[in-house]
Amino acid sequence: MAKKHTLPDLPYDYGDLEPVISREIMELHHQKHHNAYVTKLNEALEAYEKAEASGDLGAMTALLKAIKFNGGGHINHSIFWTNLAPVGKGGGEPPTGPLMEAIVATYGSLEALIETFNGKAGPLQGSGWGWLVKWPKKKELGIVVTCNQDPVHLMGGAIPLLGIDVWEHAYYLQYKNARPEYLKNIWKVVNWKNVEERYNNA
Repeated sequence: MAKKHTLPDLPYDYGDLEPVISREIMELHHQKHHNAYVTKLNEALEAYEKAEASGDLGAMTALLKAIKFNGGGHINHSIFWTNLAPVGKGGGEPPTGPLMEAIVATYGSLEALIETFNGKAGPLQGSGWGWLVKWPKKKELGIVVTCNQDPVHLMGGAIPLLGIDVWEHAYYLQYKNARPEYLKNIWKVVNWKNVEERYNNA
């Protein structure tokens, strides 16, 4: 029997990211959207296990899309929650050490990185994610976007450091259709300490 995946607890309360992200959005995003990905992932994996046991290759291949989508949603959101922190508890405090050195070497400044990131994530058509990654072979930083819930590691083994959700459910109740405003404000609650840990462990 495959191990059941579970919804991770947030490392802060739903209202702790206000006014950048409202309590209502955080509660819906975590309890409804992320929880749905976990539930559907477990269902798809259970069905896959049964199909595999019976040797039904057609059923197995039919389930791969659901596993990728819901598994990606679970992976991406589990990173996203830890990439954020309340103001006064790390949120918005700039990075230091080797990560900051890499940012300056690649983009010139933190402000330039943010501008480049928002310039790629803002115009993304439809739903998806903006990512700051480390390329394992080149050992350098990069900014990429992924569609829907595609996990970023599928892009040449990119190691996710910071993911920002640009699906409408992440901001629409508060920012309406103004995705650029959401992207402008979310940096006030980015947990750079968490990003640094991911960079140092990459």
